[in-house]
Amino acid sequence: MLVAFLMGFSCGLPLLLTISVLQAWMKEEGVDLTVIGMMALVGMPYTLKFLWAPLFDRFTLPFLGRRRGWLLPIQIALIMAVAILGLTNPGKSPWMVAFAAFLVTFFSASQDIIVDAYRREDLSDEELGLGSSLYVNGYRVGMLLASGGGLIMADYIPFGYVYLIMALCLLPGVITTLLAKEPEIPAGVPRTLKEAVIHPLVEYFSRKDAWWILAFILFYKIGDTMASNMTTPFYLDIGFTKTQIGMVVKLFGFWATIAGGLLGGLAMIKLGIHRSLWVFGILQALSTAGFALLARIGDHVSALAGVIAFENLSSGLGTTAFVAFMASITDKKFTATQYALLSSLMGAPRVIASAPTGFLAKFMGWESFFILCTLIAIPGMMLLIKFAPWHSYRESEV
Repeated sequence: MLVAFLMGFSCGLPLLLTISVLQAWMKEEGVDLTVIGMMALVGMPYTLKFLWAPLFDRFTLPFLGRRRGWLLPIQIALIMAVAILGLTNPGKSPWMVAFAAFLVTFFSASQDIIVDAYRREDLSDEELGLGSSLYVNGYRVGMLLASGGGLIMADYIPFGYVYLIMALCLLPGVITTLLAKEPEIPAGVPRTLKEAVIHPLVEYFSRKDAWWILAFILFYKIGDTMASNMTTPFYLDIGFTKTQIGMVVKLFGFWATIAGGLLGGLAMIKLGIHRSLWVFGILQALSTAGFALLARIGDHVSALAGVIAFENLSSGLGTTAFVAFMASITDKKFTATQYALLSSLMGAPRVIASAPTGFLAKFMGWESFFILCTLIAIPGMMLLIKFAPWHSYRESEV
């Protein structure tokens, strides 16, 4: 379980280094808001990672085993990519920044593939709910360290040094990989690259409601993701300082995230995964509406604290149920490929739908933009009616 938390931390930390922290750096350097929004496209590897995931199911490197053998060199490459990003200059060369950020997202997405496969293979079905909760908590702690800690440090030292420090913060993940045990290899793993590519897809799409589930994964968090993509420019635009943002995220957001992740894991024991998706999804949409309220209130620190606390709490709940749901529907023989396909769809809104958010916020204004993000969450919730209606709850789901 501790391994799940630490690996979650290593996966969560790089994400916001190419989103909110990079947005703050670019805004400080005078980069146009539309360009900042388009920078979300460097996150394409999170959406396309299923394309190279079969390599991790098929091939095993000659050290540390099937999963850890891949994880170690990818983590080292990720540390180097974050350091390179810190050496760029957004004001003078945004395209070089985009290339370095792309390297970070590529190696980060590759790390996600292997960690997701490791977690599914290492934990039993009974441990999956709590294990997913601890993974999500670790992930969110990593995100909060990058965003909250990074923004606070950026008020006192240059952003480039912040990125070098964050690169060093990834070292605990390397140590965890070296010390963790390797999961047992399940029977029936792919023996050829063709089997690694074709068999996971055939197995998944032979299931009932396979397409509905894919659509649900694509749309469930789209409104929340679109809103989150522009929160840092939003906070700065309405008058908050980087230190205020970092301190509030650190103090209020941290504990709300921890509470959300733990409550999510415990609630799934009682509610089951499907009902949890309903309840937590509604809370998630309401938290997005909180940003519209903050846009009307303005730069009031107490209001910022309340919005961030509620958003992190609901996001922790929703993500815990979402991650447990995706892990529960994968076949252990093809864990890397199937989970990568599902989580790629989960990450698609972060890249594709988030790209025009800068333009939308600029055109609509902040309040109308966040109202739109709230309404966009409705279709994803409605898809639950097709394959997970409220009254279909079964104790065996968890």
